[in-house]
Amino acid sequence: MKILVTGGLGFIGSHTVVELLNEGFDVVVVDNLSNSSIDVLDGIEAITGKRPIFEEFDLRDKLKVQEFFGKYDIGGVIHFAASKAVGESVEKPLLYYENNLGVLVYILQELEKKGEGNFIFSSSCTVYGQADVMPITEDAPVKPAESPYGNTKQIGEEIIRDTCRVNPDLKAIALRYFNPFGAHPSINIGELPLGIPQNLIPFITQTGIGLRERLSVFGDDYPTEDGTCIRDYIYVVDLAKAHVKALQRLLDGKNASNYEVFNLGTGKGSSVLEVIRSFEKVSGQKLNYKVVDRRPGDVIQAYADTTKANQVLGWKAKATLDEAMKTAWDWEKKVRS
Repeated sequence: MKILVTGGLGFIGSHTVVELLNEGFDVVVVDNLSNSSIDVLDGIEAITGKRPIFEEFDLRDKLKVQEFFGKYDIGGVIHFAASKAVGESVEKPLLYYENNLGVLVYILQELEKKGEGNFIFSSSCTVYGQADVMPITEDAPVKPAESPYGNTKQIGEEIIRDTCRVNPDLKAIALRYFNPFGAHPSINIGELPLGIPQNLIPFITQTGIGLRERLSVFGDDYPTEDGTCIRDYIYVVDLAKAHVKALQRLLDGKNASNYEVFNLGTGKGSSVLEVIRSFEKVSGQKLNYKVVDRRPGDVIQAYADTTKANQVLGWKAKATLDEAMKTAWDWEKKVRS
């Protein structure tokens, strides 16, 4: 029995593959390398002493998906493979709907043919939009999506839920991430964004290393303590460990229903200025940044209520902002050296 990790050479996928291998799982990675590098396999092997089976193909090819499931006995799927740039999704909505939803359907169809399956879905806190109450619980209403990317996560969850409703032997967990960042403590794998980073912390580290001239802080007039937006930043290794916990929950039959949802965050919000101060602390250098106008679509604050993940899933984020930031900075220095 093998565990399929789609997009397993990407940022969160590769860290999850490491945690699965460390726990003794037999892993098969499928990745089309559109937003990752084959070198990540070497990083995974350097950390774990094991090299997962790797299949390079595009999961949008339905025939290849069918051939893959005919070739391997897949006991569980952790599904990361998806396009994830919010701005690009606004410009290319059909690409996002095809890639993020079509692939999901093809994989679920194969699990349905098997008559059973254990499925972990990489979802997002974007489904909550600007939540009415902080911290955000799993029961918070799902708001209209701000982008086609966010919409694919909402629709993806609906597709899985509807499929589970008519297939009692299909068990699924949707994990709603808040803001993952950092690198493995070995600094053998980390985040490698293509082009201009979409996320705050890679932009900070790239500015710190001199790759970017300056960081723009979008607005300092929000109704928060220092006027900047607040997010829940979670260390990628902590996040990866949650996937193993979720998979084990399904394999052990401990799930309360065949479709469950968990928030994955630290339960603590950090403002943009607090994140900048964390970087300055661990790097020992001042960051060049400038406050500019607000960016349309940015929510004021979003941080998780992690009670359900802590108590039901038996998982808790451990790394502090500074500890995780140090790995992000060490990784930046390594990849630019």
